[in-house]
Amino acid sequence: MNLDKSKKRIAKRAKMGFQGFPTISLTYYGKTTSHANEVMIEFVLEEGADTQVERFSSKIDAREDEVIQSAIVKMIERSEAKTVVQIDGVLIAA
Repeated sequence: MNLDKSKKRIAKRAKMGFQGFPTISLTYYGKTTSHANEVMIEFVLEEGADTQVERFSSKIDAREDEVIQSAIVKMIERSEAKTVVQIDGVLIAA
């Protein structure tokens, strides 16, 4: 899937706000706030359920990695997530 198309689909779902469960949360991490070399995806099936975590790493910026962004879209679709939360910016990895 095209990188721009993937990013737009994720952003559109994130702008919808809370729509119920299941939920997927996306958090980008990096050594600096300008370069994300890792993305953490958290999936919650229902309220009170355990969180399932998946991480992807990239040598380039994970936000610009077509493979990672396409995989995120597929995870959203396959899990039938009603809510997508995308944390703005890049958090500094400890």
